[in-house]
Amino acid sequence: MRKLQVAVVGSGPAGLYTAEALIKQAAVLDPPCAMQVDVLDRLPTPYGLVRYGVAPDHKSIKSIADYLRGVLEHDSVSFIGGVHLGEDVTREDLLASYDAVVYATGAMRDRRLGIPGEDLPGSVAATDFVNLYCGHPDVDPGTFALDAESVAVIGVGNVAVDVARILARNPEDLRETDVSQPVLDALMASKVREVHLIGRRGPAQAKFTTKELRELGELDGVEVVVYGGEVDLDAFDPTGGSARLAEADRHVRGNYTVIRDWAGRSAVKGDGEVGGAARKLTVRFWLRPTEIHGPERTSALTLERTRLDSDGRLIGTGSFETLPAQLVLRSVGYQSVPLAGVPFDDRSSVVPNAEGRVLAPDGTVLPGEYVAGWLKRGPTGVIGTNKSDAAQTVRSLLADLAGGPGPDEVQLPRPGLLRYPETGPGPAAGPRDGPGFAELLAARGIRPVSYADWQKIETAEKELAASLRRGSRVKLSSREELHRACGLDAPA
Repeated sequence: MRKLQVAVVGSGPAGLYTAEALIKQAAVLDPPCAMQVDVLDRLPTPYGLVRYGVAPDHKSIKSIADYLRGVLEHDSVSFIGGVHLGEDVTREDLLASYDAVVYATGAMRDRRLGIPGEDLPGSVAATDFVNLYCGHPDVDPGTFALDAESVAVIGVGNVAVDVARILARNPEDLRETDVSQPVLDALMASKVREVHLIGRRGPAQAKFTTKELRELGELDGVEVVVYGGEVDLDAFDPTGGSARLAEADRHVRGNYTVIRDWAGRSAVKGDGEVGGAARKLTVRFWLRPTEIHGPERTSALTLERTRLDSDGRLIGTGSFETLPAQLVLRSVGYQSVPLAGVPFDDRSSVVPNAEGRVLAPDGTVLPGEYVAGWLKRGPTGVIGTNKSDAAQTVRSLLADLAGGPGPDEVQLPRPGLLRYPETGPGPAAGPRDGPGFAELLAARGIRPVSYADWQKIETAEKELAASLRRGSRVKLSSREELHRACGLDAPA
């Protein structure tokens, strides 16, 4: 019996939830469908955002990797790391080698602010700093000097809060985490003494979670300052919508309770004054950046006071202030990046799709191509949201495989565009009765990283932690170290 062979591009939560859904849903088809899923990643390590997007001090979230490990260890799933779509292989290679391809590469780029001075040295995408403290092999820790005393973080989502917390907290607190040793050394040498977390709107519109917010107030040696005037829910919102949100929405109410408490404590000392703390974290609202000043590198940030108009639209008031800052980190949202040859909507930064089916520029469905995760819907939801999203894409894929509706079933939108695997006796055949993907890589001299190789990396990281007397594991941060742990030559 020949198996249906599917490639999933991306081994983060979206990709691995897709692999899991493929295995589970194929098993309950009538008749059941044998399935082989190859999960590809350009990096030699799996788990994507869970490994390279979750702050090292958030161990409970990072534990999601334990669940995803079970997907990779399924007999019908293979990990193919270190293979880059667009460089090592093409979209056409994948379509020729597999019955179906699911793109699930997430969102890897920060949105730009679109203001003068944004490209000055010292003006950095928050993703770059996240990649630094998460030990991403694309980032050399030696190129990111934390020599700024004052840092402005633009944005009030969970990523911005993570960035502010890592900058403000005592790096000794990270010694028992998996943060790489070069990054820990860089944080230990940090000159940062003041962090400003800046939101364009008010506390009722902030996107952070209450749990993340409370953690900021629990940092040893850090004084949190909030200006009382910026917390007044009616001062900048004549519609009354902010006050209604804080009353009706449990999440907003929890956030506002924490912020109002901070503002009360700040008022006792006087706004901006700190007594005896090693570092200060100032949370600001109703301000938007208008210019980053140099001349040769970032030295200050001009902010304009904002408010909502009577229609609830954000507008500038014409009142400005200039904040000294030698490092500006923008965290105003993620964007997906195009995949070589795959249709992409530049306006929404997603692959155009209908319930996970990839659409051509003319709106027609492309047979055998699917998309999941942030690349499908944009950077919305939490990690777990990818599970239901992946399930929808897989339902579309398997419906297309079915070849048409059964009795009393609703007509499928595009039945039979995928070939149902033959169930008769005989040797297994390739998906297109031609060379398989492994043979294609071998012919090009590409030795991918397998799951067994990844386990060698895990072992090396645990041994490194033991040698440094630091927790249960310490990340290998460079590609050279990762490949050496696998017994592979370093990438060119």
